[in-house]
Amino acid sequence: MAKKKAVKKSSARKKTAKPVSFVNLDKEIWPLERDVLFRPDRLKYVRKLIKPEGCVFCVAAKKVSFETLCVYQTKHSMVVLNKFPYNSGHIMVIPRRHCGDLLDLSQDEHYDLHDTLRLAMKALNEIYEPGGMNMGMNHGATGGAGIPDHIHYHLVPRWKGDLNFFPLIAETKVVVESLEQTYDRLLGYFKKTR
Repeated sequence: MAKKKAVKKSSARKKTAKPVSFVNLDKEIWPLERDVLFRPDRLKYVRKLIKPEGCVFCVAAKKVSFETLCVYQTKHSMVVLNKFPYNSGHIMVIPRRHCGDLLDLSQDEHYDLHDTLRLAMKALNEIYEPGGMNMGMNHGATGGAGIPDHIHYHLVPRWKGDLNFFPLIAETKVVVESLEQTYDRLLGYFKKTR
């Protein structure tokens, strides 16, 4: 009797579920339901249909402002919000000079970049209190760099139970704060460090 009720509930759920017209997933391969987060503005970025004049990081190096997403600068380095964050607090640490190879940085630039990387990591730890962090650089186009001509480190705060990069592709990822909120939090922190 209990089995029949469960079957009836399951078939009733199928009748009321709204089909997703643009996604035809084979139920044997993808048995989980998927939420869809529409980000049409991201398509132009992914397909590289929008080609900004010059380097976006060099533009960010001009000034600390929300328009450039640059939240902090030193003589040789800067901290910039990722325009399309993987998680709340996702930032990049970048040399101010346009440079596509870590080995081409001067000793002063290299030390400053890595001191700024440490400061940025400290800021994220104090502001967000993550359980861990992804930190890395894709070096060169073949290494996966989206902007290979200007090196940059990514820092992504992580919490136990959040999604890693692989499920991010298949499931819906919700970033719980806006870029404006992230910017304000980080700007306040870096203003205190000067």
